[in-house]
Amino acid sequence: MKIAVIHGSTRENGNTEYLTYHAIPKEKGTHIYLRNHFVQPIIDERHDPQGFHHVEDDHEKLITQMLEHDIIVFATPIYWYSMSGPMKLFIDRWSQIMKTPKFSHFREELKHKQAYLIAVGGDNPRVKGLPLVQQFNYICQFYGMTFSGYVIGKASRPGEMKNDHAALEAATLLLPPLL
Repeated sequence: MKIAVIHGSTRENGNTEYLTYHAIPKEKGTHIYLRNHFVQPIIDERHDPQGFHHVEDDHEKLITQMLEHDIIVFATPIYWYSMSGPMKLFIDRWSQIMKTPKFSHFREELKHKQAYLIAVGGDNPRVKGLPLVQQFNYICQFYGMTFSGYVIGKASRPGEMKNDHAALEAATLLLPPLL
């Protein structure tokens, strides 16, 4: 089973990455850092007669890379009780990718994927992060993906994630032992 980790953090080596590496060490999966890629916001052209126009950015490359894997782990800090901006841009564009002829198989492919969520926040995240968990669950339901689990860590300042021992332990148990 091949694992892709989609990192939504804008900070390199931040708390979310620290927790994520406990679940999927760098050498055990394909780690994709959205901050290193250019993804344009979606322009909603679903109802335009010509449909969506081609966008020059890295989104199709990222989708191709993601679809090569069986398990997709979404790792995001909790920003204002939701996912990070880069993660939101990436997922918003899925509406466009579904209408792109080159990716006509996108929705069907996702039905065969397992998804996990790793999130880190500072303001009572195990409670206030639950709407984010539900949001990912709904995204998975829409595409027919299996939402297989999540871990929420508590950290605000750089380096604090190392103090959330419960989340670090949960991260090591998040995925089945196929690594």
